[in-house]
Amino acid sequence: MSFVRLAAVALALLAVALPARAQIKCGAFNSFAEPPAPRSEPEAIATFHRINARVKTLPYRILFFGDSITERWDEPLWGSKRVWDANLAPRGVLDAGVSGDRTEHLRWRLDHGNLDGPTPKGVIVMIGTNDLGHGRPPAEAAEGIRQVLIQLRQKLPNTRILLLGLTPRGGAPWDKLRVEVGQVNQMIGSCADGQTIWATDIGQPLLDAKGMLSNTLSPDYLHFNAEGYERIAPEVDHWIDQVFGTQ
Repeated sequence: MSFVRLAAVALALLAVALPARAQIKCGAFNSFAEPPAPRSEPEAIATFHRINARVKTLPYRILFFGDSITERWDEPLWGSKRVWDANLAPRGVLDAGVSGDRTEHLRWRLDHGNLDGPTPKGVIVMIGTNDLGHGRPPAEAAEGIRQVLIQLRQKLPNTRILLLGLTPRGGAPWDKLRVEVGQVNQMIGSCADGQTIWATDIGQPLLDAKGMLSNTLSPDYLHFNAEGYERIAPEVDHWIDQVFGTQ
């Protein structure tokens, strides 16, 4: 039996072995996902420890896990903190993003302190764009996201999860990474059951009528300035209120 087939069988057996409350609607997208792994860069390690401290000392009702798209939203350096303070902070959201994180790094964080505070009412997840940027195929990136969801279901069986699709990459709809983002979002959208996991694509307000992403919103066609965050904030606000309630 080939390695790929053995891996697929192992994933199927794992799904059977998981407690019912840890199982999720979508099946495996790929026969392989990177195992949980820590970061080695000093800045990422410092942010990880800062999140560990914040979940134990700051009030929150929702944890927002992600990468630089999430972390930069609440950072004064990028000019977007005012958008966070006006929209997400009043809703009790704590920023738990680490720049550069891939799915395996978030999975490691979930096992090493980022969930050691009070049980949140809700969790928001937006992760996986760095998996694509690292050269992984969409199915592998989607499987990494699926493994994050399984891990959250195991650790927080009664907590609602809002899964945000990856935001647009590249200036044009035909750019390779933009196409792959769309493929990932289509796959992970099937994980939503409307009872414990909700999924939505928040990227449309960033695009014009032709599907172009302007560098006035995203100078590097990946990250966003304050105006870019202002475009997606109302959509995120709407879903937070719908899934987790207003308070």
